[in-house]
Amino acid sequence: MSKVLLGIDIGTSACKVAAFGTDGTVLAQAAREYSVYYPEPGFVEQDPMEWWKSVTDAIREIMDYGKIRPDQIAAIGIDGQSWSAIPVDKEGNVLHNTPIWMDTRSKDICSKIIEKIGFDRIFSVSGNAFEPTYTTPKILWFKYSKPEVYNKTFKFLQSNSFIAYKLTGVMTQDMSQGYGLHMFNMKTGRYESSLSDELGIPVEMLPDIYSCHDIIGEVTPEAAGITGLVPGTPVVAGGLDAACGTLGAGVVETGQAQEQGGQAGGMSLCLDSATAHPKLILSCHVVPDLWLLQGGTVGGGSLKWFRGEFGFYEENEAKLTGKRAFQIMDEEASEIPHGSEGLIFLPYMAGERSPIWDSSAKGVFFGLDYSKTRAHMIRAIMEGCAYALYHNIKTAEEAGVSAGVLNAMGGAANSALWTQIKADVTGRVINVPSSDTATTLGAAILAGVGAGLYKNFRDAVERTVTVKRVHEPDMEAHRIYSKYYEIYLEIYEKLKDTMRKRI
Repeated sequence: MSKVLLGIDIGTSACKVAAFGTDGTVLAQAAREYSVYYPEPGFVEQDPMEWWKSVTDAIREIMDYGKIRPDQIAAIGIDGQSWSAIPVDKEGNVLHNTPIWMDTRSKDICSKIIEKIGFDRIFSVSGNAFEPTYTTPKILWFKYSKPEVYNKTFKFLQSNSFIAYKLTGVMTQDMSQGYGLHMFNMKTGRYESSLSDELGIPVEMLPDIYSCHDIIGEVTPEAAGITGLVPGTPVVAGGLDAACGTLGAGVVETGQAQEQGGQAGGMSLCLDSATAHPKLILSCHVVPDLWLLQGGTVGGGSLKWFRGEFGFYEENEAKLTGKRAFQIMDEEASEIPHGSEGLIFLPYMAGERSPIWDSSAKGVFFGLDYSKTRAHMIRAIMEGCAYALYHNIKTAEEAGVSAGVLNAMGGAANSALWTQIKADVTGRVINVPSSDTATTLGAAILAGVGAGLYKNFRDAVERTVTVKRVHEPDMEAHRIYSKYYEIYLEIYEKLKDTMRKRI
Protein backbone atom coordinates (compact mmCIF):
# COMPACT_ATOMS: atom_id res chain seq x y z
CA MET A 1 0.00 0.00 0.00
CA SER A 2 1.47 3.37 -1.05
CA LYS A 3 2.20 5.84 1.72
CA VAL A 4 0.41 9.20 1.74
CA LEU A 5 1.38 12.40 3.56
CA LEU A 6 -1.28 14.92 4.56
CA GLY A 7 -0.51 18.65 4.58
CA ILE A 8 -2.87 21.14 6.25
CA ASP A 9 -2.51 24.88 5.61
CA ILE A 10 -4.29 27.47 7.79
CA GLY A 11 -4.23 30.49 5.49
CA THR A 12 -5.74 33.92 5.96
CA SER A 13 -8.82 33.40 3.82
CA ALA A 14 -9.11 29.62 3.69
CA CYS A 15 -7.65 26.33 4.81
CA LYS A 16 -6.23 23.92 2.28
CA VAL A 17 -5.77 20.21 2.83
CA ALA A 18 -3.71 18.20 0.36
CA ALA A 19 -2.64 14.58 0.20
CA PHE A 20 0.72 13.85 -1.42
CA GLY A 21 2.56 10.79 -2.58
CA THR A 22 6.14 10.55 -1.34
CA ASP A 23 7.26 11.84 -4.76
CA GLY A 24 5.34 15.08 -4.21
CA THR A 25 2.44 14.20 -6.49
CA VAL A 26 -0.83 15.78 -5.40
CA LEU A 27 -3.28 12.92 -4.94
CA ALA A 28 -6.23 14.91 -3.64
CA GLN A 29 -6.92 18.34 -2.25
CA ALA A 30 -9.76 20.40 -0.85
CA ALA A 31 -10.24 23.90 0.51
CA ARG A 32 -12.70 25.68 2.74
CA GLU A 33 -13.08 29.41 3.26
CA TYR A 34 -13.78 31.12 6.58
CA SER A 35 -14.48 34.63 7.76
CA VAL A 36 -12.25 37.53 8.76
CA TYR A 37 -13.81 39.91 11.29
CA TYR A 38 -13.16 43.64 11.65
CA PRO A 39 -14.96 44.63 14.89
CA GLU A 40 -13.16 47.98 15.26
CA PRO A 41 -10.60 50.02 13.31
CA GLY A 42 -7.27 48.21 13.50
CA PHE A 43 -8.92 45.01 14.78
CA VAL A 44 -8.62 41.98 12.45
CA GLU A 45 -9.77 38.69 13.97
CA GLN A 46 -10.61 35.11 13.16
CA ASP A 47 -12.38 32.35 15.05
CA PRO A 48 -10.04 29.34 15.48
CA MET A 49 -13.04 27.04 15.77
CA GLU A 50 -14.00 28.07 12.24
CA TRP A 51 -10.52 26.96 11.16
CA TRP A 52 -11.10 23.60 12.82
CA LYS A 53 -14.52 23.17 11.21
CA SER A 54 -13.02 24.00 7.80
CA VAL A 55 -10.14 21.55 8.33
CA THR A 56 -12.46 18.72 9.32
CA ASP A 57 -14.76 19.39 6.37
CA ALA A 58 -11.84 19.48 3.92
CA ILE A 59 -10.36 16.23 5.28
CA ARG A 60 -13.80 14.62 5.08
CA GLU A 61 -14.14 15.72 1.44
CA ILE A 62 -10.90 13.99 0.53
CA MET A 63 -11.96 10.84 2.35
CA ASP A 64 -15.63 10.76 1.35
CA TYR A 65 -14.91 10.93 -2.37
CA GLY A 66 -12.73 7.87 -2.05
CA LYS A 67 -9.63 9.65 -3.28
CA ILE A 68 -7.63 8.70 -0.21
CA ARG A 69 -8.13 5.91 2.27
CA PRO A 70 -7.51 6.93 5.89
CA ASP A 71 -5.20 3.95 6.48
CA GLN A 72 -2.89 5.20 3.70
CA ILE A 73 -1.94 8.34 5.61
CA ALA A 74 1.48 7.84 7.19
CA ALA A 75 1.72 11.21 8.97
CA ILE A 76 0.21 14.70 9.09
CA GLY A 77 1.92 18.11 8.94
CA ILE A 78 0.31 21.47 9.60
CA ASP A 79 1.36 24.98 8.65
CA GLY A 80 -0.33 28.20 9.59
CA GLN A 81 -0.46 31.94 9.25
CA SER A 82 1.85 33.89 11.51
CA TRP A 83 1.43 35.81 14.76
CA SER A 84 -1.76 34.37 16.18
CA ALA A 85 -2.48 34.68 19.90
CA ILE A 86 -5.14 32.09 20.67
CA PRO A 87 -6.08 32.04 24.37
CA VAL A 88 -7.18 28.58 25.52
CA ASP A 89 -8.00 27.21 28.95
CA LYS A 90 -6.73 23.93 30.40
CA GLU A 91 -9.42 22.00 28.54
CA GLY A 92 -8.39 23.65 25.26
CA ASN A 93 -11.50 25.80 24.95
CA VAL A 94 -10.97 28.96 22.89
CA LEU A 95 -11.66 31.96 25.10
CA HIS A 96 -11.65 34.69 22.45
CA ASN A 97 -11.21 35.20 18.72
CA THR A 98 -7.54 35.52 17.83
CA PRO A 99 -6.11 38.73 16.42
CA ILE A 100 -4.36 37.75 13.18
CA TRP A 101 -1.21 39.03 11.49
CA MET A 102 -2.93 42.13 10.05
CA ASP A 103 -4.22 43.26 13.45
CA THR A 104 -2.75 46.51 14.88
CA ARG A 105 -4.86 47.04 18.02
CA SER A 106 -1.77 46.93 20.26
CA LYS A 107 -0.04 49.91 18.64
CA ASP A 108 -0.10 52.02 21.82
CA ILE A 109 1.08 49.09 23.93
CA CYS A 110 4.10 48.69 21.66
CA SER A 111 5.12 52.32 22.17
CA LYS A 112 4.90 51.97 25.96
CA ILE A 113 6.86 48.71 26.05
CA ILE A 114 9.65 50.09 23.85
CA GLU A 115 9.87 53.16 26.07
CA LYS A 116 9.97 50.98 29.20
CA ILE A 117 12.30 48.15 28.13
CA GLY A 118 14.07 49.59 25.11
CA PHE A 119 14.14 48.51 21.47
CA ASP A 120 17.72 47.23 21.70
CA ARG A 121 17.00 44.95 24.65
CA ILE A 122 14.07 43.29 22.87
CA PHE A 123 15.85 43.12 19.51
CA SER A 124 18.99 41.57 21.03
CA VAL A 125 16.96 38.54 22.13
CA SER A 126 14.31 38.18 19.45
CA GLY A 127 16.01 39.64 16.38
CA ASN A 128 12.71 41.32 15.56
CA ALA A 129 11.09 44.71 15.97
CA PHE A 130 8.36 45.11 18.58
CA GLU A 131 5.40 45.73 16.31
CA PRO A 132 1.65 45.28 16.90
CA THR A 133 1.37 42.59 14.24
CA TYR A 134 3.52 40.17 16.29
CA THR A 135 2.14 37.78 18.92
CA THR A 136 3.70 39.33 22.04
CA PRO A 137 1.85 42.69 21.88
CA LYS A 138 -1.41 40.84 21.27
CA ILE A 139 -0.91 38.80 24.43
CA LEU A 140 -0.29 42.04 26.30
CA TRP A 141 -3.47 43.49 24.79
CA PHE A 142 -5.40 40.59 26.33
CA LYS A 143 -3.65 41.22 29.65
CA TYR A 144 -4.51 44.93 29.76
CA SER A 145 -7.78 45.11 27.81
CA LYS A 146 -9.36 41.70 28.43
CA PRO A 147 -8.16 40.61 31.89
CA GLU A 148 -11.18 38.33 32.25
CA VAL A 149 -9.86 36.37 29.24
CA TYR A 150 -6.19 36.61 30.15
CA ASN A 151 -6.73 35.36 33.70
CA LYS A 152 -8.53 32.25 32.42
CA THR A 153 -5.87 31.52 29.79
CA PHE A 154 -3.74 28.42 30.29
CA LYS A 155 -1.69 28.74 27.08
CA PHE A 156 -1.49 31.01 24.03
CA LEU A 157 -1.34 28.96 20.83
CA GLN A 158 -0.38 29.62 17.21
CA SER A 159 -2.58 28.74 14.24
CA ASN A 160 -0.87 25.45 13.38
CA SER A 161 -0.41 24.46 17.03
CA PHE A 162 -4.13 24.95 17.63
CA ILE A 163 -5.02 22.50 14.86
CA ALA A 164 -2.30 20.14 16.11
CA TYR A 165 -3.91 20.33 19.56
CA LYS A 166 -7.36 19.57 18.16
CA LEU A 167 -5.91 16.49 16.44
CA THR A 168 -3.72 15.21 19.28
CA GLY A 169 -4.67 16.89 22.55
CA VAL A 170 -1.07 18.15 22.93
CA MET A 171 -0.30 21.89 23.24
CA THR A 172 2.92 22.90 21.47
CA GLN A 173 4.99 25.79 20.16
CA ASP A 174 7.12 25.05 17.10
CA MET A 175 10.51 26.65 16.43
CA SER A 176 9.54 28.52 13.26
CA GLN A 177 6.58 30.31 14.86
CA GLY A 178 8.73 31.30 17.84
CA TYR A 179 9.61 34.57 16.15
CA GLY A 180 6.21 35.99 17.07
CA LEU A 181 7.18 35.78 20.74
CA HIS A 182 9.86 38.32 21.65
CA MET A 183 11.03 36.30 24.64
CA PHE A 184 11.97 33.49 22.20
CA ASN A 185 15.75 33.72 21.82
CA MET A 186 16.39 33.45 18.11
CA LYS A 187 19.94 32.16 18.58
CA THR A 188 19.28 29.50 21.21
CA GLY A 189 15.74 28.49 20.29
CA ARG A 190 14.63 28.76 23.93
CA TYR A 191 12.53 31.17 25.94
CA GLU A 192 14.47 33.98 27.64
CA SER A 193 12.82 33.99 31.07
CA SER A 194 14.37 37.31 32.13
CA LEU A 195 12.84 39.16 29.15
CA SER A 196 9.57 37.32 29.70
CA ASP A 197 9.55 38.72 33.24
CA GLU A 198 10.29 42.23 31.97
CA LEU A 199 7.43 41.99 29.48
CA GLY A 200 5.11 40.70 32.18
CA ILE A 201 4.17 37.46 30.43
CA PRO A 202 4.85 34.28 32.44
CA VAL A 203 6.74 31.64 30.46
CA GLU A 204 4.23 29.13 31.84
CA MET A 205 1.60 30.64 29.53
CA LEU A 206 3.65 29.55 26.51
CA PRO A 207 3.71 25.92 25.30
CA ASP A 208 6.84 23.75 25.22
CA ILE A 209 9.01 24.26 22.12
CA TYR A 210 9.36 21.51 19.50
CA SER A 211 11.27 21.13 16.26
CA CYS A 212 8.92 21.46 13.33
CA HIS A 213 9.31 17.83 12.22
CA ASP A 214 8.98 16.38 15.73
CA ILE A 215 6.10 13.96 16.16
CA ILE A 216 4.14 15.59 18.98
CA GLY A 217 1.35 13.03 19.26
CA GLU A 218 -1.20 10.95 17.43
CA VAL A 219 -4.71 11.52 16.16
CA THR A 220 -7.05 10.91 19.09
CA PRO A 221 -10.18 8.74 18.84
CA GLU A 222 -12.28 11.91 19.26
CA ALA A 223 -10.50 13.72 16.40
CA ALA A 224 -10.67 10.58 14.28
CA GLY A 225 -14.43 10.46 14.73
CA ILE A 226 -14.76 14.04 13.50
CA THR A 227 -12.28 13.90 10.61
CA GLY A 228 -12.43 10.31 9.40
CA LEU A 229 -8.72 9.85 10.09
CA VAL A 230 -7.36 6.70 11.69
CA PRO A 231 -6.67 6.97 15.44
CA GLY A 232 -2.95 6.80 16.11
CA THR A 233 -1.88 8.59 12.91
CA PRO A 234 1.31 10.55 13.75
CA VAL A 235 1.14 14.36 13.75
CA VAL A 236 4.21 16.62 13.64
CA ALA A 237 4.46 20.09 15.17
CA GLY A 238 4.43 21.83 11.79
CA GLY A 239 5.34 25.46 11.32
CA LEU A 240 4.96 28.90 9.87
CA ASP A 241 3.22 28.98 6.48
CA ALA A 242 5.95 31.10 4.88
CA ALA A 243 8.64 28.73 6.17
CA CYS A 244 6.74 25.62 5.04
CA GLY A 245 6.19 27.28 1.68
CA THR A 246 9.90 28.02 1.51
CA LEU A 247 10.61 24.34 2.10
CA GLY A 248 7.95 23.31 -0.41
CA ALA A 249 9.54 25.64 -2.95
CA GLY A 250 12.82 23.76 -2.54
CA VAL A 251 14.78 26.13 -0.31
CA VAL A 252 16.81 24.02 2.15
CA GLU A 253 20.32 25.45 1.88
CA THR A 254 22.10 28.66 2.77
CA GLY A 255 21.95 31.26 0.00
CA GLN A 256 18.71 30.01 -1.50
CA ALA A 257 15.67 32.29 -1.46
CA GLN A 258 11.90 32.25 -1.88
CA GLU A 259 9.39 34.88 -2.91
CA GLN A 260 5.71 34.54 -2.25
CA GLY A 261 2.63 36.20 -3.61
CA GLY A 262 -0.61 35.60 -1.77
CA GLN A 263 -2.69 37.59 0.68
CA ALA A 264 0.60 37.94 2.56
CA GLY A 265 3.51 38.51 0.21
CA GLY A 266 7.23 38.84 0.73
CA MET A 267 10.47 36.90 0.59
CA SER A 268 12.54 34.50 2.68
CA LEU A 269 16.34 34.33 2.44
CA CYS A 270 17.89 31.16 3.87
CA LEU A 271 20.78 31.70 6.32
CA ASP A 272 23.04 29.54 8.49
CA SER A 273 23.14 32.11 11.29
CA ALA A 274 20.60 34.36 13.02
CA THR A 275 21.41 37.50 11.02
CA ALA A 276 18.85 40.14 11.91
CA HIS A 277 17.85 43.52 10.49
CA PRO A 278 15.60 45.85 12.51
CA LYS A 279 13.37 46.53 9.50
CA LEU A 280 12.97 42.88 8.47
CA ILE A 281 11.68 39.68 10.07
CA LEU A 282 13.89 36.89 11.39
CA SER A 283 12.56 33.41 12.04
CA CYS A 284 13.88 29.90 12.37
CA HIS A 285 13.40 27.86 9.23
CA VAL A 286 11.35 24.68 9.55
CA VAL A 287 14.61 22.97 8.58
CA PRO A 288 16.82 22.63 11.71
CA ASP A 289 19.85 24.92 12.15
CA LEU A 290 18.75 27.33 9.42
CA TRP A 291 17.11 30.73 9.68
CA LEU A 292 15.00 32.85 7.34
CA LEU A 293 15.48 36.59 6.96
CA GLN A 294 12.07 37.60 5.71
CA GLY A 295 10.27 40.52 4.22
CA GLY A 296 6.55 40.50 4.88
CA THR A 297 4.12 42.62 2.86
CA VAL A 298 0.33 42.96 2.88
CA GLY A 299 -0.36 43.94 -0.73
CA GLY A 300 -0.66 40.48 -2.25
CA GLY A 301 -4.44 40.62 -1.97
CA SER A 302 -4.68 43.90 -3.88
CA LEU A 303 -5.45 42.28 -7.21
CA LYS A 304 -8.15 40.13 -5.63
CA TRP A 305 -9.61 43.26 -4.06
CA PHE A 306 -9.56 45.06 -7.44
CA ARG A 307 -11.28 42.13 -9.13
CA GLY A 308 -13.94 42.02 -6.44
CA GLU A 309 -14.70 45.75 -6.58
CA PHE A 310 -14.12 46.60 -10.25
CA GLY A 311 -13.81 43.30 -12.12
CA PHE A 312 -17.33 43.05 -13.50
CA TYR A 313 -16.04 42.93 -17.07
CA GLU A 314 -13.58 40.12 -16.33
CA GLU A 315 -16.20 38.14 -14.40
CA ASN A 316 -18.61 38.36 -17.31
CA GLU A 317 -15.91 37.46 -19.83
CA ALA A 318 -14.92 34.50 -17.68
CA LYS A 319 -18.48 33.18 -17.88
CA LEU A 320 -18.56 33.64 -21.66
CA THR A 321 -15.10 32.31 -22.49
CA GLY A 322 -14.44 29.73 -19.77
CA LYS A 323 -11.25 31.54 -18.83
CA ARG A 324 -10.48 32.57 -15.26
CA ALA A 325 -11.04 36.24 -14.42
CA PHE A 326 -7.42 36.57 -13.33
CA GLN A 327 -6.28 35.17 -16.69
CA ILE A 328 -8.29 37.86 -18.47
CA MET A 329 -6.75 40.50 -16.20
CA ASP A 330 -3.30 39.18 -17.14
CA GLU A 331 -4.13 39.53 -20.81
CA GLU A 332 -5.28 43.13 -20.31
CA ALA A 333 -2.22 44.09 -18.28
CA SER A 334 0.17 42.50 -20.77
CA GLU A 335 -0.79 45.18 -23.32
CA ILE A 336 0.50 47.97 -21.05
CA PRO A 337 4.21 48.99 -21.20
CA HIS A 338 6.72 48.51 -18.39
CA GLY A 339 6.01 51.07 -15.68
CA SER A 340 2.33 51.44 -16.63
CA GLU A 341 3.13 54.74 -18.34
CA GLY A 342 3.78 56.46 -15.04
CA LEU A 343 0.94 54.97 -12.97
CA ILE A 344 2.39 53.75 -9.66
CA PHE A 345 0.56 51.80 -6.98
CA LEU A 346 1.49 51.70 -3.29
CA PRO A 347 0.09 48.32 -2.12
CA TYR A 348 -0.37 49.31 1.52
CA MET A 349 -3.97 48.14 1.71
CA ALA A 350 -3.80 47.11 5.38
CA GLY A 351 -0.93 49.31 6.48
CA GLU A 352 2.41 47.74 5.68
CA ARG A 353 4.83 45.45 7.39
CA SER A 354 8.50 45.35 6.40
CA PRO A 355 10.47 47.34 5.75
CA ILE A 356 8.44 50.48 6.60
CA TRP A 357 6.40 49.05 9.52
CA ASP A 358 3.64 51.61 9.23
CA SER A 359 0.18 50.48 10.27
CA SER A 360 -1.17 53.84 9.05
CA ALA A 361 0.15 53.44 5.50
CA LYS A 362 -2.52 53.52 2.79
CA GLY A 363 -2.92 52.18 -0.71
CA VAL A 364 -2.31 54.84 -3.35
CA PHE A 365 -2.64 55.12 -7.12
CA PHE A 366 -0.27 57.89 -8.24
CA GLY A 367 -0.21 59.19 -11.79
CA LEU A 368 -3.84 58.85 -12.81
CA ASP A 369 -4.97 60.90 -15.79
CA TYR A 370 -7.49 60.56 -18.61
CA SER A 371 -5.16 58.34 -20.63
CA LYS A 372 -5.13 55.62 -17.96
CA THR A 373 -7.37 52.58 -18.22
CA ARG A 374 -8.37 49.75 -15.95
CA ALA A 375 -5.64 47.71 -17.63
CA HIS A 376 -3.10 50.31 -16.47
CA MET A 377 -4.41 49.93 -12.94
CA ILE A 378 -4.19 46.14 -13.06
CA ARG A 379 -0.58 46.23 -14.22
CA ALA A 380 0.28 48.98 -11.72
CA ILE A 381 -1.00 46.74 -8.90
CA MET A 382 1.28 43.92 -10.07
CA GLU A 383 4.21 46.30 -10.32
CA GLY A 384 3.50 47.86 -6.92
CA CYS A 385 3.66 44.44 -5.26
CA ALA A 386 6.93 43.79 -7.10
CA TYR A 387 8.34 47.10 -5.84
CA ALA A 388 7.41 46.05 -2.29
CA LEU A 389 9.33 42.79 -2.81
CA TYR A 390 12.33 44.68 -4.19
CA HIS A 391 12.24 47.09 -1.24
CA ASN A 392 12.68 44.13 1.12
CA ILE A 393 15.47 42.62 -0.98
CA LYS A 394 17.36 45.92 -1.02
CA THR A 395 16.88 46.25 2.75
CA ALA A 396 18.34 42.76 3.32
CA GLU A 397 21.48 43.88 1.49
CA GLU A 398 22.04 46.38 4.29
CA ALA A 399 22.55 43.37 6.59
CA GLY A 400 24.99 41.83 4.13
CA VAL A 401 22.45 39.29 2.89
CA SER A 402 22.00 38.98 -0.85
CA ALA A 403 19.13 37.31 -2.68
CA GLY A 404 20.18 35.34 -5.74
CA VAL A 405 17.74 33.15 -7.62
CA LEU A 406 14.22 33.32 -6.16
CA ASN A 407 11.91 30.31 -5.97
CA ALA A 408 8.31 31.51 -6.31
CA MET A 409 5.24 30.25 -4.50
CA GLY A 410 1.69 31.37 -3.84
CA GLY A 411 -1.21 32.21 -6.11
CA ALA A 412 0.59 35.09 -7.85
CA ALA A 413 3.15 32.61 -9.21
CA ASN A 414 0.39 31.15 -11.40
CA SER A 415 0.57 34.35 -13.41
CA ALA A 416 3.48 34.23 -15.84
CA LEU A 417 3.09 37.97 -16.39
CA TRP A 418 3.19 38.88 -12.70
CA THR A 419 6.18 36.59 -12.11
CA GLN A 420 8.01 38.14 -15.07
CA ILE A 421 7.28 41.62 -13.70
CA LYS A 422 8.85 40.57 -10.39
CA ALA A 423 11.90 39.19 -12.22
CA ASP A 424 12.25 42.45 -14.18
CA VAL A 425 11.75 44.73 -11.17
CA THR A 426 14.20 42.83 -8.94
CA GLY A 427 16.68 41.89 -11.66
CA ARG A 428 16.61 38.30 -10.35
CA VAL A 429 15.97 34.94 -11.98
CA ILE A 430 12.74 33.44 -10.62
CA ASN A 431 12.07 29.70 -10.66
CA VAL A 432 8.48 28.48 -10.31
CA PRO A 433 7.89 25.04 -8.83
CA SER A 434 4.32 23.90 -8.20
CA SER A 435 3.12 27.23 -6.83
CA ASP A 436 -0.32 26.46 -5.43
CA THR A 437 0.77 23.50 -3.36
CA ALA A 438 4.19 24.64 -2.09
CA THR A 439 2.92 25.44 1.40
CA THR A 440 0.93 22.25 1.96
CA LEU A 441 3.78 20.29 0.39
CA GLY A 442 6.19 21.83 2.90
CA ALA A 443 3.91 20.75 5.74
CA ALA A 444 3.70 17.25 4.25
CA ILE A 445 7.50 17.08 3.92
CA LEU A 446 7.81 17.86 7.64
CA ALA A 447 5.49 14.93 8.30
CA GLY A 448 7.50 12.70 5.96
CA VAL A 449 10.83 13.55 7.59
CA GLY A 450 9.33 13.12 11.06
CA ALA A 451 7.89 9.73 10.14
CA GLY A 452 11.16 8.58 8.55
CA LEU A 453 9.90 8.44 4.96
CA TYR A 454 12.77 10.66 3.83
CA LYS A 455 16.45 10.43 4.82
CA ASN A 456 16.63 14.18 5.41
CA PHE A 457 15.27 17.45 4.06
CA ARG A 458 17.54 17.54 1.03
CA ASP A 459 16.41 14.04 0.08
CA ALA A 460 12.78 15.14 0.49
CA VAL A 461 13.19 18.17 -1.77
CA GLU A 462 15.05 16.19 -4.44
CA ARG A 463 12.18 13.69 -4.52
CA THR A 464 9.27 16.14 -4.42
CA VAL A 465 10.12 19.56 -5.89
CA THR A 466 10.33 20.18 -9.65
CA VAL A 467 10.85 23.57 -11.29
CA LYS A 468 8.19 24.08 -13.98
CA ARG A 469 9.02 27.58 -15.26
CA VAL A 470 12.06 29.85 -15.24
CA HIS A 471 11.79 33.63 -15.63
CA GLU A 472 14.95 35.45 -16.69
CA PRO A 473 14.96 39.19 -15.99
CA ASP A 474 14.83 41.63 -18.89
CA MET A 475 17.58 44.01 -17.83
CA GLU A 476 16.31 46.82 -20.06
CA ALA A 477 12.95 46.53 -18.30
CA HIS A 478 14.86 46.48 -14.99
CA ARG A 479 16.49 49.79 -15.90
CA ILE A 480 13.06 51.33 -16.56
CA TYR A 481 11.59 49.88 -13.39
CA SER A 482 14.53 51.13 -11.30
CA LYS A 483 13.54 54.70 -12.12
CA TYR A 484 9.91 54.10 -11.21
CA TYR A 485 11.01 52.30 -8.04
CA GLU A 486 12.72 55.46 -6.81
CA ILE A 487 9.48 57.39 -7.37
CA TYR A 488 7.59 54.62 -5.54
CA LEU A 489 9.82 55.15 -2.51
CA GLU A 490 9.50 58.93 -2.75
CA ILE A 491 5.69 58.87 -2.87
CA TYR A 492 5.50 57.09 0.47
CA GLU A 493 8.09 59.36 2.07
CA LYS A 494 6.14 62.43 0.92
CA LEU A 495 2.77 61.08 2.07
CA LYS A 496 3.54 59.13 5.25
CA ASP A 497 2.85 62.02 7.62
CA THR A 498 -0.45 62.73 5.86
CA MET A 499 -1.35 59.03 6.04
CA ARG A 500 -0.93 59.11 9.83
CA LYS A 501 -3.39 61.92 10.37
CA ARG A 502 -6.56 60.64 11.99
CA ILE A 503 -9.74 62.02 10.47
